[in-house]
Amino acid sequence: MPAVAILTLPGFNELDSFLALHLLNRADGVTAFLAGPSPQAVSLNGVATGISGTLADAARADAVLVGSGRQTREFAADPAFLGSLTLDPMRQLVASQCSGALILAKLGILTGLPVCTDNKTRPWIEALELKVVQETLLVTGNVATAGGCLSAQYLATWLMLRLVGEAETRRALDYVVPVGEAAEYTETLISRARAADPASLGVTAAA
Repeated sequence: MPAVAILTLPGFNELDSFLALHLLNRADGVTAFLAGPSPQAVSLNGVATGISGTLADAARADAVLVGSGRQTREFAADPAFLGSLTLDPMRQLVASQCSGALILAKLGILTGLPVCTDNKTRPWIEALELKVVQETLLVTGNVATAGGCLSAQYLATWLMLRLVGEAETRRALDYVVPVGEAAEYTETLISRARAADPASLGVTAAA
């Protein structure tokens, strides 16, 4: 069963971690969990949550999503933390949300790739001589970056499509998309994810 580690650091953005956690665990065949350097983290809005996975667990996961937060920039500048986080896009799906791109950049995973991030993080990414593209979701091989808190839904959809396929992704999304616009909403999520990753998922018309 594919496992997805959602890296959740102190000061984390609740939408990044919890939205992805909920969506991914709706899919049969996927186990998503929060991972981090300590067994508890407090969000940027003061929500305390348990962290069930370690950084070592993230290194063993089939996919890793690096969320954003108020202290992400500090962690991205911490050699000890970076040295304890081992990610391998040759065997893992590796993704970042907003300022989580800073951590992937410092690990060298984004070198030579276009990057999607939020507007606040953009100048910090550009200071690392990386190109930021104004898109919701970008995928190159096994590496994905997303920008804007609500793009977490596109990133989770992409991960489900890659891990369990379209049929199960549609079934999982059926539980969460807004009533009254379910078909349109689902098509938007899936078409955006497929358009961002045509090499692996094929291309449909963008919604």
